[in-house]
Amino acid sequence: MSRALFSLNPDLARLRSEGYFIRIKGNFLVMLEVPYVDAQRQVRFGTLVSTLDLAGDRTRKPETHVMNWDGDFPCNADGTPLQGISHAAPNKDLGYGLTARFSFSSKPSDQGYADYYAKMSTYATIVSGPAAVLQPGISPRVFRSGEEEDEASVFNYLDTASSRVGIGALASKLEEEVVAIIGLGGTGGYILDFVAKTPVKRVRLFDGDDFLSHNAFRAPGAPSLEELRDAPKKVDYLKSIYERMHRNIEAHPVEMNADTLGLLDGITFAFLSMDAGEKKRAVVAKLEALGVPFIDVGMGLELTNGSLGGILRVTTSTPTRREHVHQGRISFAGGGGQDVYASNIQVADLNALNACLAVVKWKKLRGFYRDLEQEHHSTYTTDGGMLLNGDQL
Repeated sequence: MSRALFSLNPDLARLRSEGYFIRIKGNFLVMLEVPYVDAQRQVRFGTLVSTLDLAGDRTRKPETHVMNWDGDFPCNADGTPLQGISHAAPNKDLGYGLTARFSFSSKPSDQGYADYYAKMSTYATIVSGPAAVLQPGISPRVFRSGEEEDEASVFNYLDTASSRVGIGALASKLEEEVVAIIGLGGTGGYILDFVAKTPVKRVRLFDGDDFLSHNAFRAPGAPSLEELRDAPKKVDYLKSIYERMHRNIEAHPVEMNADTLGLLDGITFAFLSMDAGEKKRAVVAKLEALGVPFIDVGMGLELTNGSLGGILRVTTSTPTRREHVHQGRISFAGGGGQDVYASNIQVADLNALNACLAVVKWKKLRGFYRDLEQEHHSTYTTDGGMLLNGDQL
């Protein structure tokens, strides 16, 4: 991806052709070996790091004039700080092996920088100018030969959302995950929508059913009439959508049974959005045997007095707490007039909410979100907007 970006965008290509040591790391544009003067009037080298705004694989005008810097604060030739660019001292982990000890602010005009050549070269000139006074001829134009290998990425284009809001280091906590989504009905489809936008290593989809007209009204996206006529498998239809963004999505159009449970080997997390029954019991037993944490979702809605009401459920099982799963938190029997989750009424907005609650909990388990209560069971009651936690560690 990074090689293509340099060949497709004149501003990036110009930086390299003029000798600046430019790389793309993660979702950032990085200039290395920028000379500067420190407070002891010694010439040293630092790194400029900018967010990168893209429309697909084409650069946009930089949305911010602020620049990140990894190094001591740069000084004039006499050792006094370059106060004109001072902005903040965040000491921030940007992810992708990058840190920002300081940020700079130098806005050329109300319109900002025209492109990334203008932004990066301007800051390089400001920072390195005093170094050239002490060591004539020194420059950020170092003309490194050759190009770096493209970094392996699970995405077909750069995740500029994480870099622009500074959560790249948090997103990297999910990079080693191999996630299984078992059941791709309404809620499972939305779980895929959210998981596919994270840098997980791989996503495995499991569902043996066809994608039919009724599925279209409670799943993410909008299939065409022609697609519905073909009656594709749910996993194949959803993979065809999300592989446009995430490269590593596997479709398994199978039901979970003794012959297919082995497909779960190697996963690190699972979402269960499948009907109650012995198949679910077998899946849970397999996941527990593998030592894999999982989240099971459920929805029970009832039509009473002309309106819908009910409960959404998110039940988490981890190696440190599993007993509640077998004490009634998850139904394995299915059916039954007293089963609050037995109704098959589903509505897209509640499917999406149920998926949101499940994915947020997964991210809490992985340290992406703060987790104060470490709950392993949550219910949301629709008519009162009440969210309750239970089974805390």
